[in-house]
Amino acid sequence: MRSRSETALIWLLRFSAAVLLGALVPVVMPHAWMDAIHRALGMGELPETPLTGYLTRSLSLFYAYHGGLLLFISFDVRRYLPLVQCLAGISLAFGVALLAIDAAVGMPTFWTAAEGPFVVLLSVVLFALARKSGER
Repeated sequence: MRSRSETALIWLLRFSAAVLLGALVPVVMPHAWMDAIHRALGMGELPETPLTGYLTRSLSLFYAYHGGLLLFISFDVRRYLPLVQCLAGISLAFGVALLAIDAAVGMPTFWTAAEGPFVVLLSVVLFALARKSGER
């Protein structure tokens, strides 16, 4: 029988996986669409260079890769509980780094205020649920 914390952990992992797997769309998105989004965010024209194409698509693919891993883990959280705790710790550091990077490169304020802090919050909740699930 699953505890409430284990069930919550499973669903949080699956929710995170679904969001991250959504990053597959930009991997194949036409540059014109990315440019339109870039402009809508008030950041001007998105340069169409090999490096820009590589970075936008490979980063999106890496987010989706992470989502696939979280989805896989969600089907046997008891087995992978130490990995969930490790990923939560790494994600916490990642969220702090995102906040610093967003601020340093001049991302829009709403983006900076949302992205890093959300990842930090998610990481703390993941770690707490994993820890509570491991106490069984």
